[in-house]
Amino acid sequence: MTYVAADDRYSKMPYRRCGRSGVLLPEVSLGLWQNFGDGKPIENQRAIVRRAFDLGVTNFDLANNYGPPYGSAEINFGRIMREDLRPYRDELIISTKAGYDMWPGPYGDHSSRKYLLASLDQSLKRMGLEYVDIFYSHRFDPDTPLEETMGALDTAVRSGRALYAGISSYSAERTMEAVSLLRSMGTRLLIHQPSYSMLNRWIEGGLLDVLGREGVGCIAFSPLAQGVLTGKYLNGVPAGSRASQNGSLSSDQITPATLAHVRALNEIARARGQSLAQLALSWALRDPRVTSVLIGASSVAQLEENLAAAGHSDFTAEELAAIDRDAVDAGINIWAASSAT
Repeated sequence: MTYVAADDRYSKMPYRRCGRSGVLLPEVSLGLWQNFGDGKPIENQRAIVRRAFDLGVTNFDLANNYGPPYGSAEINFGRIMREDLRPYRDELIISTKAGYDMWPGPYGDHSSRKYLLASLDQSLKRMGLEYVDIFYSHRFDPDTPLEETMGALDTAVRSGRALYAGISSYSAERTMEAVSLLRSMGTRLLIHQPSYSMLNRWIEGGLLDVLGREGVGCIAFSPLAQGVLTGKYLNGVPAGSRASQNGSLSSDQITPATLAHVRALNEIARARGQSLAQLALSWALRDPRVTSVLIGASSVAQLEENLAAAGHSDFTAEELAAIDRDAVDAGINIWAASSAT
């Protein structure tokens, strides 16, 4: 059946201004890092994307190497765009990134001009798009001059292949340098995408101050700490979970101390009438400098539960104080190296 978007979709989601730009983003955005590769049924992927848009999610976040295999999330999303969302292209913010390993050899990784622009061209082809709304430098690369990397983003925007430039996992200092370089080229930095959660609060150490001062938006990824801030780990590491597979999250990172903090946070969530995941998302949105939070979803039901956190980022002083006692670093920021230089 031909997909027709819900008429009331824009009444379902609050939107926030992205820094000092003209762009509004939904408080909760959908990321396709997990669950959109070739190992997942396309009809399940289609159902998640459709339902997200019906509930007001306009921002869909990808990267060149999302899958597995690399590139497959963009191919699958491109199919959904072609078959379902094409009439709504101008209602969508679609982003992609480059900066991590993508293809063999010296030009398929890191942040050279050659890699970034070649990767963007490949991403557009995979998704069947004329342009993406945001093109991100996926990580800071200490071996490539930042001027070269920002110059590639500037070219992407000036050539029309991207409407806006973004960066991900840059430190406060490097973010300020990126802002200044792009400004000197006549292009603004729209948005920064850092990891941020109740168990990974590094952006509070200066990055948020830079973003607020410079009018750059912030979209937090991994706000559920790769699933740790959901109910699935309350009783340990279940079989089939991400931690049990020792991929981007390993079982030895789920320590007894971390689980004790997670259980305490779960009690706070229950007192607020929220699930733990909803609490984590609402908490990440408590700061107005955070424009949006990125969630993944393996099912429509999980998507709906997480989207219900939108519009509930008000906390009492007592709630915030209680959360602070257990919202402590858990050593799960696997992207720390990019923002440490």
